[in-house]
Amino acid sequence: MGGLHYLAGAAIGSLIITQLYWVCGFLKMSITGLSAQADRSSGQARADVLVQGAVASILIAFIIILVSPLILDAGLWFVGDQQQTNQSTVDYFEIRIWGAPAALLNLVCIGWLVGQQRTTLVLAIQVVTNIINIVASLIFVYELDFGVQGVAAGTLVAEYSSTGMCLLLVVRVLASQDYFLGMPKLSALVSLANLNANIFVRNLALQFTLAFITLIGVTFGTEAAAINAILMQFFSLIALGLDGIANAVESLVGRAKGEKAFSSLKREVNAGLFWSSIIALVYAMLFWIFGQNILTLLSDNLALHKVFDEYHWVVVTLPLVSHWCFLFDGVYVGLTAGRTMRNTMLASTLFVFLPTFYVVDKFTHHGNMALWIAMLAFLGSRGVLLWGDYLKHVGRHPKTALFG
Repeated sequence: MGGLHYLAGAAIGSLIITQLYWVCGFLKMSITGLSAQADRSSGQARADVLVQGAVASILIAFIIILVSPLILDAGLWFVGDQQQTNQSTVDYFEIRIWGAPAALLNLVCIGWLVGQQRTTLVLAIQVVTNIINIVASLIFVYELDFGVQGVAAGTLVAEYSSTGMCLLLVVRVLASQDYFLGMPKLSALVSLANLNANIFVRNLALQFTLAFITLIGVTFGTEAAAINAILMQFFSLIALGLDGIANAVESLVGRAKGEKAFSSLKREVNAGLFWSSIIALVYAMLFWIFGQNILTLLSDNLALHKVFDEYHWVVVTLPLVSHWCFLFDGVYVGLTAGRTMRNTMLASTLFVFLPTFYVVDKFTHHGNMALWIAMLAFLGSRGVLLWGDYLKHVGRHPKTALFG
């Protein structure tokens, strides 16, 4: 498009929007659990969960659009005084933000479909949505010459197309049973709000730790910022694989809770733990053997390759430590135990992540490495706390504790 400020502006605008929607991921997590727990023989029970989530998503989207000027100003404040980049960011953001209703409703529909174990449909939606995004963006940018606004418009078209597909598929899933799409009861919305509030706080705490690594890492210099970006790519690769197991466990554990089938719940958790362990071991072996090769796909900077040797052990250790918290996040989403998820995340952030960073930094004077040691401690702590809570409930009054 003839200027780096277009790329920078689109990247910054997309980052603001993505982080905003990511924090709203509590909608998907809560609806997945509730959908899985809904009575399989009752189309009405499943429809009620969908409507509750849809109403909540539209209300939240309306609030986001209302305060979007403040959100944009906050994002631009971090960028600083870069006129061309700022203008591109504004051009992108002011179009993308109108996709909020579709984006949040998509979270609800996808969470509902995952809870109903219709993951093949979810895959189809994601593939078609991305194809639409690519094609629409190319048309708007190259054929219609809309510039950075065309990039945003292409994504907007894809988001609303995804909403249409989601709603059609949801109706198709419900079609075989009687149901009525009416306004949910106030008590149901209040209950959903309480669950979402706990997961919202949990997501904020998680986002804080990731932002802390990025922002503090920048203060240690360009080399540290670059290696952190690479390590985050490895972490994203791990998350993509382990989230697949977690999503499956969310649905299966939720169904077990809905059916009051305690033995089934234990079986699903044990199976999920087995497969997440296998995937974690595969990741660790691949990163150990092919770590430098993967890095070559991400960067050809020779200096960065030398620095990576120092952090190679972190990359290998990450999946082995993190798979516990990914798996038990899925378990507790299925149980809709938002308070436990919130409390363990806050404890791991405040009493493990931050103290570990400051202590290791003080005694080693290697601030950036301290960040990643703190990250490993944080991930490990989350897994141990959730696992410990689960074992406590399994050993003591499991039916009351897990199904109450």
